[in-house]
Amino acid sequence: MEPAGVVLLAVAAAVLAGGIAAWLVHRLLAARPGTGDQGQPAELAGAELQQAVDTLVAVAGEQLDARDRAGAEHLESRKELIDAELTRLGSTLSQLTALIQRAESERASQLGEVRTQLEGVARTHAELGRTTATLSRALTNSQVRGQWGERMAADVLRAAGFVEGVNYRTQTTTRSGTRPDVTFLLPGDRVVHMDVKFPLAGYLEVLEAADDAARERARTAFCRAARARVRELATRGYIDEQDHTLDVVLLFIPNEQVHAFLLEHDPTLLDDALAQRVVLCSPATLFAVLAVLRQAVDAFALERATDDIVQLLTGFADQWRRFTDQLDKVGRALDTTQRAYATLDSTRRSQLERQLDRIDALRSARSGTEGGSEGGTEASPGAG
Repeated sequence: MEPAGVVLLAVAAAVLAGGIAAWLVHRLLAARPGTGDQGQPAELAGAELQQAVDTLVAVAGEQLDARDRAGAEHLESRKELIDAELTRLGSTLSQLTALIQRAESERASQLGEVRTQLEGVARTHAELGRTTATLSRALTNSQVRGQWGERMAADVLRAAGFVEGVNYRTQTTTRSGTRPDVTFLLPGDRVVHMDVKFPLAGYLEVLEAADDAARERARTAFCRAARARVRELATRGYIDEQDHTLDVVLLFIPNEQVHAFLLEHDPTLLDDALAQRVVLCSPATLFAVLAVLRQAVDAFALERATDDIVQLLTGFADQWRRFTDQLDKVGRALDTTQRAYATLDSTRRSQLERQLDRIDALRSARSGTEGGSEGGTEASPGAG
């Protein structure tokens, strides 16, 4: 129970006790105006009444004291709980303050990093804006656009593994006097030409149009100019059987967005160009075309190498046949020589050795005869 409730309860008990005492006094006085109960004098009745009131007041005071003690004990226990709660809240508040300070420090550090990054982004954006403006001014020149397109074509050719002077040539004059940007060298002394067109000015006009009507006019003019370039390329003599060219010519548009824009807003342009034997190529599609050309060149080289290998094998087989024939002749000659050698080593050797034995025997016999004659001649003088 709360301390305030204990105090209110004690006050209510005191008021109630006082009310009960007053009611009893009033009751006794009203019942015995002149005498006490059972013929007792009025003074005795008043004394009893006073004693009852004193007892009632004493009981009420004891109850009030008990209530006060209980309230004090309750207040003390609540004070300890409140002190413990305040201590815990103080610790929590300290931790929360430390967290807030650390978060504030981290936020300030992060804000500094973000500010630095934003400054770097702003500098990069400004540099990009200047570079874009410079590039835009540069690309307004048709010669610069042509050089840019040729550089893009060279990058695609290098990525496809083509080598200048081996797989292609640049700015080679044709039999008709024209100069395509790139001439691809194909097997069988065949070639295919490619021109680079970068129609950026018309595309920029479409993008920078102020309203839909102006944008539609710019789009129509841009598509019409693209068709004119296709017709011009088809009549420049890039397809010439006497010059050993293929029956197609490549038109390279060195920008994917421009190429996609033309095909999207002029869907029949691709078919009309193919009808005039002109193949439109973006960087991605040019890489695919070059991959096909490279495979064709490699296949032709492999075929020629295979023919050369077959011819070499045929020549080797002929030489091997001749070698084996001559080896057989030498083998037969060696066999005859071996038989002749065996004859010489057996029969002829035996006959020669037999003759040598006879000669040795004859020489031995002759030596013995000559020795005996010489001995007789020496003895004669001794005898005489």
